[in-house]
Amino acid sequence: MNDYGLKIPKTGSLDFLALGALVHRLDPGVVPFRKATECRIHVSGGEFNCAANLADCFRLQTGIATALVEYPIGDLIAERVRAMGVKPFYKRFKHDGVRGPNHAIVYSDRGFGVRPPVVFYNRSNEAGALLKPGDFDWKSIFAQGVRWFHSGGIFASLSETTGPLIIEAMQAAKAAGAVTSFDLNYRQKLWDVWGGQDRAVAVMREIVQHVDVLVGNEEDLQKGLGLKGPDVHATSQLDPAVFISMMDTVVKTYPQIRVVATTLREVLSTNRHRWSAVAWINGKVYQAPTCELDVYDRVGGGDGFASGLFYGMLTGRSPEDCVRLGWAHGALLTTTPGDTTMVTLEQVEAFARGGSARIQR
Repeated sequence: MNDYGLKIPKTGSLDFLALGALVHRLDPGVVPFRKATECRIHVSGGEFNCAANLADCFRLQTGIATALVEYPIGDLIAERVRAMGVKPFYKRFKHDGVRGPNHAIVYSDRGFGVRPPVVFYNRSNEAGALLKPGDFDWKSIFAQGVRWFHSGGIFASLSETTGPLIIEAMQAAKAAGAVTSFDLNYRQKLWDVWGGQDRAVAVMREIVQHVDVLVGNEEDLQKGLGLKGPDVHATSQLDPAVFISMMDTVVKTYPQIRVVATTLREVLSTNRHRWSAVAWINGKVYQAPTCELDVYDRVGGGDGFASGLFYGMLTGRSPEDCVRLGWAHGALLTTTPGDTTMVTLEQVEAFARGGSARIQR
């Protein structure tokens, strides 16, 4: 047993396997969509982002279990999955040429200064929402050796079948000896479509019974799991006191959980944030330093933190190092466009040690 209280398998053909939907984000930069004339396309998905980051930056062997639609957008997405070095396990869907099923579109401008980013969706007839228990042969997937399994609240929110699929996968992961993690990622807009907060709490409470490592802030814990806690707006957004005060409730409700972690972010303006992170690891609290970020694109920063944290644990780093690596990678990810990493392990290690932005020659 390590300092995290987790039994992480030492070896496996996959260090990390995620289950979630693949989407594409249209990004017009600082121009609002109502005036946009062009967009970048970023391939994303809260669960996929972690697998991509761990493969591309952290050089681990990762996989994604997901839906893939056989049409040009699916081809674009599959190319990006390959480019990030992630091994796919696809449930394939045929597109009818008109209505789908589709890969969801996330529309997200970057905002600027006092104008915040605006995010909205077209998740109509989304292939990921059609995924259900029985779609993946978990026994054969986990028989290859999987050290860590991950999913999240965004995927859980997509339909009545995605939550049960996550539970099926979690049970297979536990039976195979893998560590399980879940990012609550509570998204009010997604849950409101088919049941609201009450449904979210019912679904995610059932999932979290199978989880070892939980990612989410105090608002996620309150709204996504229905746990009682202090007013989330009562203190500074960089003060971990509210988060820490909820750990007793988390552990009493879910005694198998060994790690709960979150980022801490104070938004001064769209392009200027104060950034930290905190984790409760096997009964002790660890906090990262606070830095000021010049933000280019904030989307994916939380997944960047989770990826670095998981990497630290998968490679046996100290709890302090795990939190710092997550904090550093999340910070660096906000300096580049897109939802997945463009930075190197060397850059993350240097920043985690207290590196600066001085030019590297």
